[in-house]
Amino acid sequence: MSELLNTVVNGEEAGFPLLIAHGLFGTARNWGVLAKRLADERQVISVDMRNHGTSFRAPTNTYEDMAGDLARVIENRGGRSDVLGHSMGGKAAMVLALSQSDLVEKLVVADIAPVEYSHSQLDKIDAMKAVDLSVVQRRRDADEQLVERIKDVQLRSFLLQSLTLGEEGASWKLNLDVLGAAMADIIGFPDIEGVFEGEVLFLHGGNSDYVRPAHHERIMTLFPNARFEVIEGAGHWLHAEKPREFEAAVRGFLG
Repeated sequence: MSELLNTVVNGEEAGFPLLIAHGLFGTARNWGVLAKRLADERQVISVDMRNHGTSFRAPTNTYEDMAGDLARVIENRGGRSDVLGHSMGGKAAMVLALSQSDLVEKLVVADIAPVEYSHSQLDKIDAMKAVDLSVVQRRRDADEQLVERIKDVQLRSFLLQSLTLGEEGASWKLNLDVLGAAMADIIGFPDIEGVFEGEVLFLHGGNSDYVRPAHHERIMTLFPNARFEVIEGAGHWLHAEKPREFEAAVRGFLG
């Protein structure tokens, strides 16, 4: 697969650009406000990951795949970048740094560790696939169907950002079949050789359990120059829950 991811670019070229990789079920659009704010000092490139948003549809969704996609974006824009990845995007960014360290200057990993997790996201995929799109004319129509399976209002609102409404009807901007088939890959982490010697910030929410003290040894083995920072009062969606604090931490680290 040699296609380029869909990108949203903010800011002017100045020093290393910042590449932002979103998490599962997300899009570049989720990072719009933060990307624009960070673009006052550098160019910020947000991507739609494969099988998400308006990027290409592919039959697989491994972290090696996703790291390769990010590499092509960086190479297409000059050959080196700071990289920020959240959740699934954070794992893809870590694999990129470990496998092609020459492309990554500094790395920010938001609320994820290089480990396998047990919480499958198949229930969200099943909920979205269960929506009868033929009767959906407004997002509210889809929301009323989703509420039967997903009670969390914020989660439903996030998922509905990937619903598109057009003259030809409603559709999901997600390749749900492939993402479902790839769930073991997505919640896992590849057995990858290599060490990234560059500077890395592991930024996680104080109310989240995605980055635990038990993960630190594994992190430091792969990323010996890693540092850890907590955003108190934030959960897994720390950039959305505490955007100012998240922005300040990223700015402080990237310098």
